[in-house]
Amino acid sequence: MYQFWGKVRKSNQRGKKLGFPTANISLYRDIPEGIYISKTKIAERIYKSLTFIGIAKTFNEKKIQSETNILDFNANIYGKWISVELLKKIRNNQKFASSDELIAQMKKDAQAAREYFSNFPLSDDNRNVTPF
Repeated sequence: MYQFWGKVRKSNQRGKKLGFPTANISLYRDIPEGIYISKTKIAERIYKSLTFIGIAKTFNEKKIQSETNILDFNANIYGKWISVELLKKIRNNQKFASSDELIAQMKKDAQAAREYFSNFPLSDDNRNVTPF
């Protein structure tokens, strides 16, 4: 599918405020907007993740961005290089009427990712993720 990498940068921390902290990296390639089940490589470890590619329509933003929520992960990775591989698109980007509606959908997205990874567990085989 698609793969990209970059240094995690500090943004407005909206994901964290919504209960879904994200690693934001700049995109330098065209990737269709949407929500993707993904895997994220930090140093030599691979993590289950969800990635949003697009314009944050709910918040009336204009810039396309990449935001990755690493499941069950809680560490400061600002300034660290990460690699993200998109595995499966689960829905299109959409505008929600409120933050609460967005949070409810994000919970459904996280559940969809957990179900995906229960059927397709990550292996320790790092050959499928591009090294830095």
